[in-house]
Amino acid sequence: MRRPAVRNVAVPAVLAAVVSIGAATPPTHAPPAARPAAEAPAKTPVAVGHGGAVASVDRDASAAGIEVLRRGGNAVDAAVATAAALGVTEPYSAGIGGGGYFVHYDARSRTVHTVDGRETAPRSADSSLFLEDGRPIPFAEAMTSGRSVGTPGTPATWETVLDAWGSRPLGRLLEPAERLAERGFTVDATFRSQTQANQDRFADFPASAELFLPGGRLPDVGATFRNPDLARTYRELGRHGAGALYRGPIADDIVRTVQDPPVAAGATRRVRSGDLTRRDLRSYETIRRAPTKVSYRGLDVYGMAPSSSGGTSVGEALNILERRDLSGADRAEYFHAFIEASRIAFADRGRWVGDPAFEDVPVQGLLSQRFADARGCLIKDDAVLTSPLAPGDPRRPADCGTGGRAAPTTYEGENTTHLTTADKWGNVVAYTLTIESTGGSGITVPGRGFLLNNELTDFSFAPADPAVHDPNLPGPGKRPRSSISPTIVLDRNDRPVLALGSPGGATIITTVLQTLTGHLDRGLPLVDAIAAPRASQRNQATTELEPALWDDAALRGRLEAIGHAFRLNPEIGAATGIQRLPDGRLVAAAEKVRRGGGSAMVVHPTG
Repeated sequence: MRRPAVRNVAVPAVLAAVVSIGAATPPTHAPPAARPAAEAPAKTPVAVGHGGAVASVDRDASAAGIEVLRRGGNAVDAAVATAAALGVTEPYSAGIGGGGYFVHYDARSRTVHTVDGRETAPRSADSSLFLEDGRPIPFAEAMTSGRSVGTPGTPATWETVLDAWGSRPLGRLLEPAERLAERGFTVDATFRSQTQANQDRFADFPASAELFLPGGRLPDVGATFRNPDLARTYRELGRHGAGALYRGPIADDIVRTVQDPPVAAGATRRVRSGDLTRRDLRSYETIRRAPTKVSYRGLDVYGMAPSSSGGTSVGEALNILERRDLSGADRAEYFHAFIEASRIAFADRGRWVGDPAFEDVPVQGLLSQRFADARGCLIKDDAVLTSPLAPGDPRRPADCGTGGRAAPTTYEGENTTHLTTADKWGNVVAYTLTIESTGGSGITVPGRGFLLNNELTDFSFAPADPAVHDPNLPGPGKRPRSSISPTIVLDRNDRPVLALGSPGGATIITTVLQTLTGHLDRGLPLVDAIAAPRASQRNQATTELEPALWDDAALRGRLEAIGHAFRLNPEIGAATGIQRLPDGRLVAAAEKVRRGGGSAMVVHPTG
């Protein structure tokens, strides 16, 4: 496949200030044991220019989006093309077997819109979905099962956003990903290591083993990895529309795989069946939700409303930090405030946030400055709050008040992916999509080339405390709570300043919050705010630190002296973003190192 010529350049520091502008049959093909290829083309984490921009974790995926922009497509078109390509090159993070959340800035109306494409539980599900004999089943067994598979939302999301704001048909936008799946991409160290982490699981499912472990071996770094089954599935979606996944042969294959997971002969793994039905697939719908919105440092920050907790949690924490001078704080003071604001936001999300179709979620209260001030007064300069911290009541804020018992933060899989796009007309997209854990359920739909999600493990398996209401228990057709936080920031003229998001399970919220404050308050260029070493506090006894912060003895010493406790996390999040400069140029930014580095591209690079 001929790639558009894309040149990337570094962003001068002076430009990085905060600115804005106006089966049924088994697979018949498997990836051949290809000869090792030349080293994969280098990825560049920052690009500056005009005509449109794409930032993702993968070079081929970003190039697919740029190809669409160069041919006259808009930011929504480019986002769908990029996401489809990520389904090829990042199959353990995202794909048509999963779901996500889509945030869109419409330049014509200067408004932000969001689409909830979260997976849903089967109609048969109830609060005992993950209980046996009254006790939660082991997480690893729940993850690798049909029980954890929710109705996928990604194809329906593509259809929804293209109908509302797109300019190209789905079939044309899937063409770059089809070619990529057919001809293959170069395996890198991250893909190999993620395959290795799933090797035992994949080996127990013949379709997964044939696709991801050709010849029973891990793919070599530098080899070409092909997925012709997925190419054919994309062609079917292109011809018949996204509905082809929810009705007809693809739907039949999904239901058969969930209800009777195809386990290899001799495998000893206990793989529970699920109860996803054709009716569950046929009845799936995305939801156009009003975005969350808070004001911060004279800017308007828009995010994703529940069923995700991202918009409310990032928004509440920003409201708490609004009262503090983070730009003038030293590093220890900054991290102390950031950690404590995160702790409080997670305490409140655990009590109040769930699927609003089932739960009374007080979104306006959680995002009110009055509630943030009532909670923020808990923060002391010389002491640390104790976790798990009890929640506040956004319906009746009381100064420094807490109410009820604390709800621990549930586990969420960390291997999601995020992409950001912008076009020459000023439209912007922040889109996070996922199949939950690295490798999802581990189960590939035979003959279709994609993994099924394990998103239902985002539900609470059982109440942490029977005396405390848990808004995140399973229910029929319910969406599990998410931490996904695609975010778009506008100036007071309703023009975009920046857009960003990240994978990382519950650490998504703290990653987006830290990147925003690093850029808006600390003055870091966007690519450096993304690259900065991260901390993550989620209403737990210890705060996670990446190695660069863990090894900073002076910083840790000052924070530990007032009561902070830490644990090491090798890697937190993997963000991408796009910023608009005063002269109209775009800065696309991605990770420098995490997950092998990201890929930022623009249509017309400039120096």
